[in-house]
Amino acid sequence: MTDATDVGRGADGEVGGRIAPLDRRVFAVAGVVLAVLMALSPRYGFHIDELYFLDCARHLQASYVDQPALAPLLARVSLSLFGVSEAGLRLWPALAAAGTVVVGGMTARELGGARRTHLLAAIATATMPVLLGAAHIANTTAYEVLAWAAIALVVVRIGRTGDTRWWLAVGALVGVGAEFNHLAAIFGAVLLAATLLGPARRTAADRRLFVGAATAVSLVLPDLWWQARHGWAMFAMTRALNGENGGPGNIPTWIVGQLGMSCLAMTVLWVAGLRFLWRSGRPVWRCLVTAYAVLFVLFAVTTGAQVYYLGGLYVCLLAAGAVGLDGWLHSRQGRLRGLMVGTAVSAALLAVIVLPVLPPSDVAWTYGINTNSGESLGWPQLVGTVRQVWTGLPPDQRANGVIFAADYGEAGAINELGRGTGLPTAVSAHNTDWWWGPGNPHATTVVAVAPGPDHAPEYATHLRQYFQHVRVAATLSNPDGVHNAQWGGHVYVCTGPRRPWAETWPELRNYA
Repeated sequence: MTDATDVGRGADGEVGGRIAPLDRRVFAVAGVVLAVLMALSPRYGFHIDELYFLDCARHLQASYVDQPALAPLLARVSLSLFGVSEAGLRLWPALAAAGTVVVGGMTARELGGARRTHLLAAIATATMPVLLGAAHIANTTAYEVLAWAAIALVVVRIGRTGDTRWWLAVGALVGVGAEFNHLAAIFGAVLLAATLLGPARRTAADRRLFVGAATAVSLVLPDLWWQARHGWAMFAMTRALNGENGGPGNIPTWIVGQLGMSCLAMTVLWVAGLRFLWRSGRPVWRCLVTAYAVLFVLFAVTTGAQVYYLGGLYVCLLAAGAVGLDGWLHSRQGRLRGLMVGTAVSAALLAVIVLPVLPPSDVAWTYGINTNSGESLGWPQLVGTVRQVWTGLPPDQRANGVIFAADYGEAGAINELGRGTGLPTAVSAHNTDWWWGPGNPHATTVVAVAPGPDHAPEYATHLRQYFQHVRVAATLSNPDGVHNAQWGGHVYVCTGPRRPWAETWPELRNYA
């Protein structure tokens, strides 16, 4: 009879406290992921979030309303190296995805698995729809997934070795991860509480744990400083997001959504991973299960529609499942083959939804499942439409005018794709854009750009609160016929301001 620490051990797994060398095929899997993502990176166009991040990159600061500073900083590096380039911007999330695949294999190794489990964990990670979809877009999600996976890897190492010096690395990873996305700080806080309040306290809670926590806090001080000077905008933003995505009605969406975090055929793996970690007999490993349970409930209630918030933790669970099911998968011929065939089929089907593999005109049916592809279409046409309206204004109106976008993506498109075409810098009251000001404070003509009626209902009525004259100058569409957020939106020409534009600006702020 074997004890808990022998569960999932392969022929070349953990022996005498030593673990197997990492299977080099893990790097080959990571290389394939990187190559696929880079090959697809020029497809379609910039995503709405990427246009915003490029705008943020030209306004470098210690933090922003809806994310910390590091993702915009990488976007600034891309602008410096590659200019306004989809492939240049998307290099960083593609590298993060490849790194996450390696972390998945390393986690299986730290769990004491045989070398074949390293490869299985890498494949399971590489086929995660949440990873592939996030890594095609340069927002914060790909970096967040990598940060969570790396944090869990080091926690697994602490649980295996008992070496609490690694808490300093955990703290550093939490701090850096939180500078990409605030969710890493939540993961770190829940892990800290699980360690201090559970059985792991007796073996793993020493001064190094608190030094690690202090390290994490020190790394996010610039973010906290900016938030304190800007009215803690992230809390207002969080309330807005929770109001839109949380509540009892979105709990079923959250639960079903977790089945799509891994490739469908690999669901059995992460479920087995939860069981393996809990039955391991190692209190620190159990903290990861506790953190998953707490965060599952927390996110289900508060942000249920944002189903990807736990995506990074599934990397560890998949690795644990690869180790836990290793013996079962190889005890009967055909089991592993069946899992691989199921993975290949489900990965191919999901890739059509999360990656730009279809012709642009054929992505309309995927929009209700995943909006990423649809929100990458039509931006050059939007900029061309706005330019046509702007240049059609009399010179005196242009001299005293401003382009005002209802959302940050429209502003980013005009400012990045319209750069050098004669358009002025567009302003927006959406999220961090509002803090950058109204542009010309004395503007008497405002060219307002708004998305379709499903996303900006009764927008003309909204504008008439501030202007005596509002007319529709153009309607937005895209050549591929995809009914995305911008489809059916309008470009308005607004004149006769009821109050000076600078006085109107504070009332326009919109966090969403």
